[in-house]
Amino acid sequence: MKILITGSNGLLGQYLVNTLLNETEHEIIATSKREPRSVLQDSRLHYHSLDITDGMAVNLLLEKLQPDTVIHCAALTQVDECEENPIKAWEINVTATRFLVDSAKKINAFFIFLSTDFVFDGMNGPYKEEDTVGPVSYYGSTKVAAEKAVEESGLPHAIVRTCLLYGNILFGTRSNIITWVKENLEQGKKIKVVSDQWRTPTYVEDLAKAIVSIAQKKAQGLYHISGETFLSPYQMAITTAAYLKLDASLIEKVDASVFTQPAKRPATTGFIIDKAKKVLGFAPISFEEGLKKMLP
Repeated sequence: MKILITGSNGLLGQYLVNTLLNETEHEIIATSKREPRSVLQDSRLHYHSLDITDGMAVNLLLEKLQPDTVIHCAALTQVDECEENPIKAWEINVTATRFLVDSAKKINAFFIFLSTDFVFDGMNGPYKEEDTVGPVSYYGSTKVAAEKAVEESGLPHAIVRTCLLYGNILFGTRSNIITWVKENLEQGKKIKVVSDQWRTPTYVEDLAKAIVSIAQKKAQGLYHISGETFLSPYQMAITTAAYLKLDASLIEKVDASVFTQPAKRPATTGFIIDKAKKVLGFAPISFEEGLKKMLP
């Protein structure tokens, strides 16, 4: 099978490439707008530059390479940037998805789309796949629109929603809540961490393996993929400090009202992952196990 990945420079994209190389025999087409960060070399791995907002370029590349499966990870995921730049957010998250869907239809590729817990309003989490969406941010709205484009495409497809992704980036530099807490506490800096937002944090390797399973099984439908541990960012920070034996007194417990942010965040999301367990055999590691993998 030939699998094309958009956003291969991102955290998830890098782990997808790595997982596919290490655990399958598939041919991999890794695409990104910028030069690939990966230094991996393999005869099954091919890099291509692709601006997903250029419909003609998308169509030409997919027509030329004829992938059997498209895994669409590329997106503008910075929630505040989406709120402040709605035209850019729509172009990247919705219009580009439509370009990819239209091109995938021409070659009848299986289409896997990455979505988010931010499609929900956060009033009744954790959520199962059948729950009604109701985003409170523009980012969430773009993802709802993109999901709809995939659902209505007529393509064989899967939509994968995930929640608060964490893990060490394999190539390049990118911070996340774990590395942010570690770096600040090691420097003796005080930090304020939100305690009134709740998520089921997802270890990136778990998500990558679940997506590979979906691709191999051609498992159509909507899937919630996340960890099972229900945590607030504050609890994540405290757990990280304890694991690293750093000074947790530097962590100040605050609520979201302390921060002035352009975009509203849903209060309580997180996922019920029974469907993924049953259909995919999905078995996520605990948050503590994720910390051990990140911070050996």
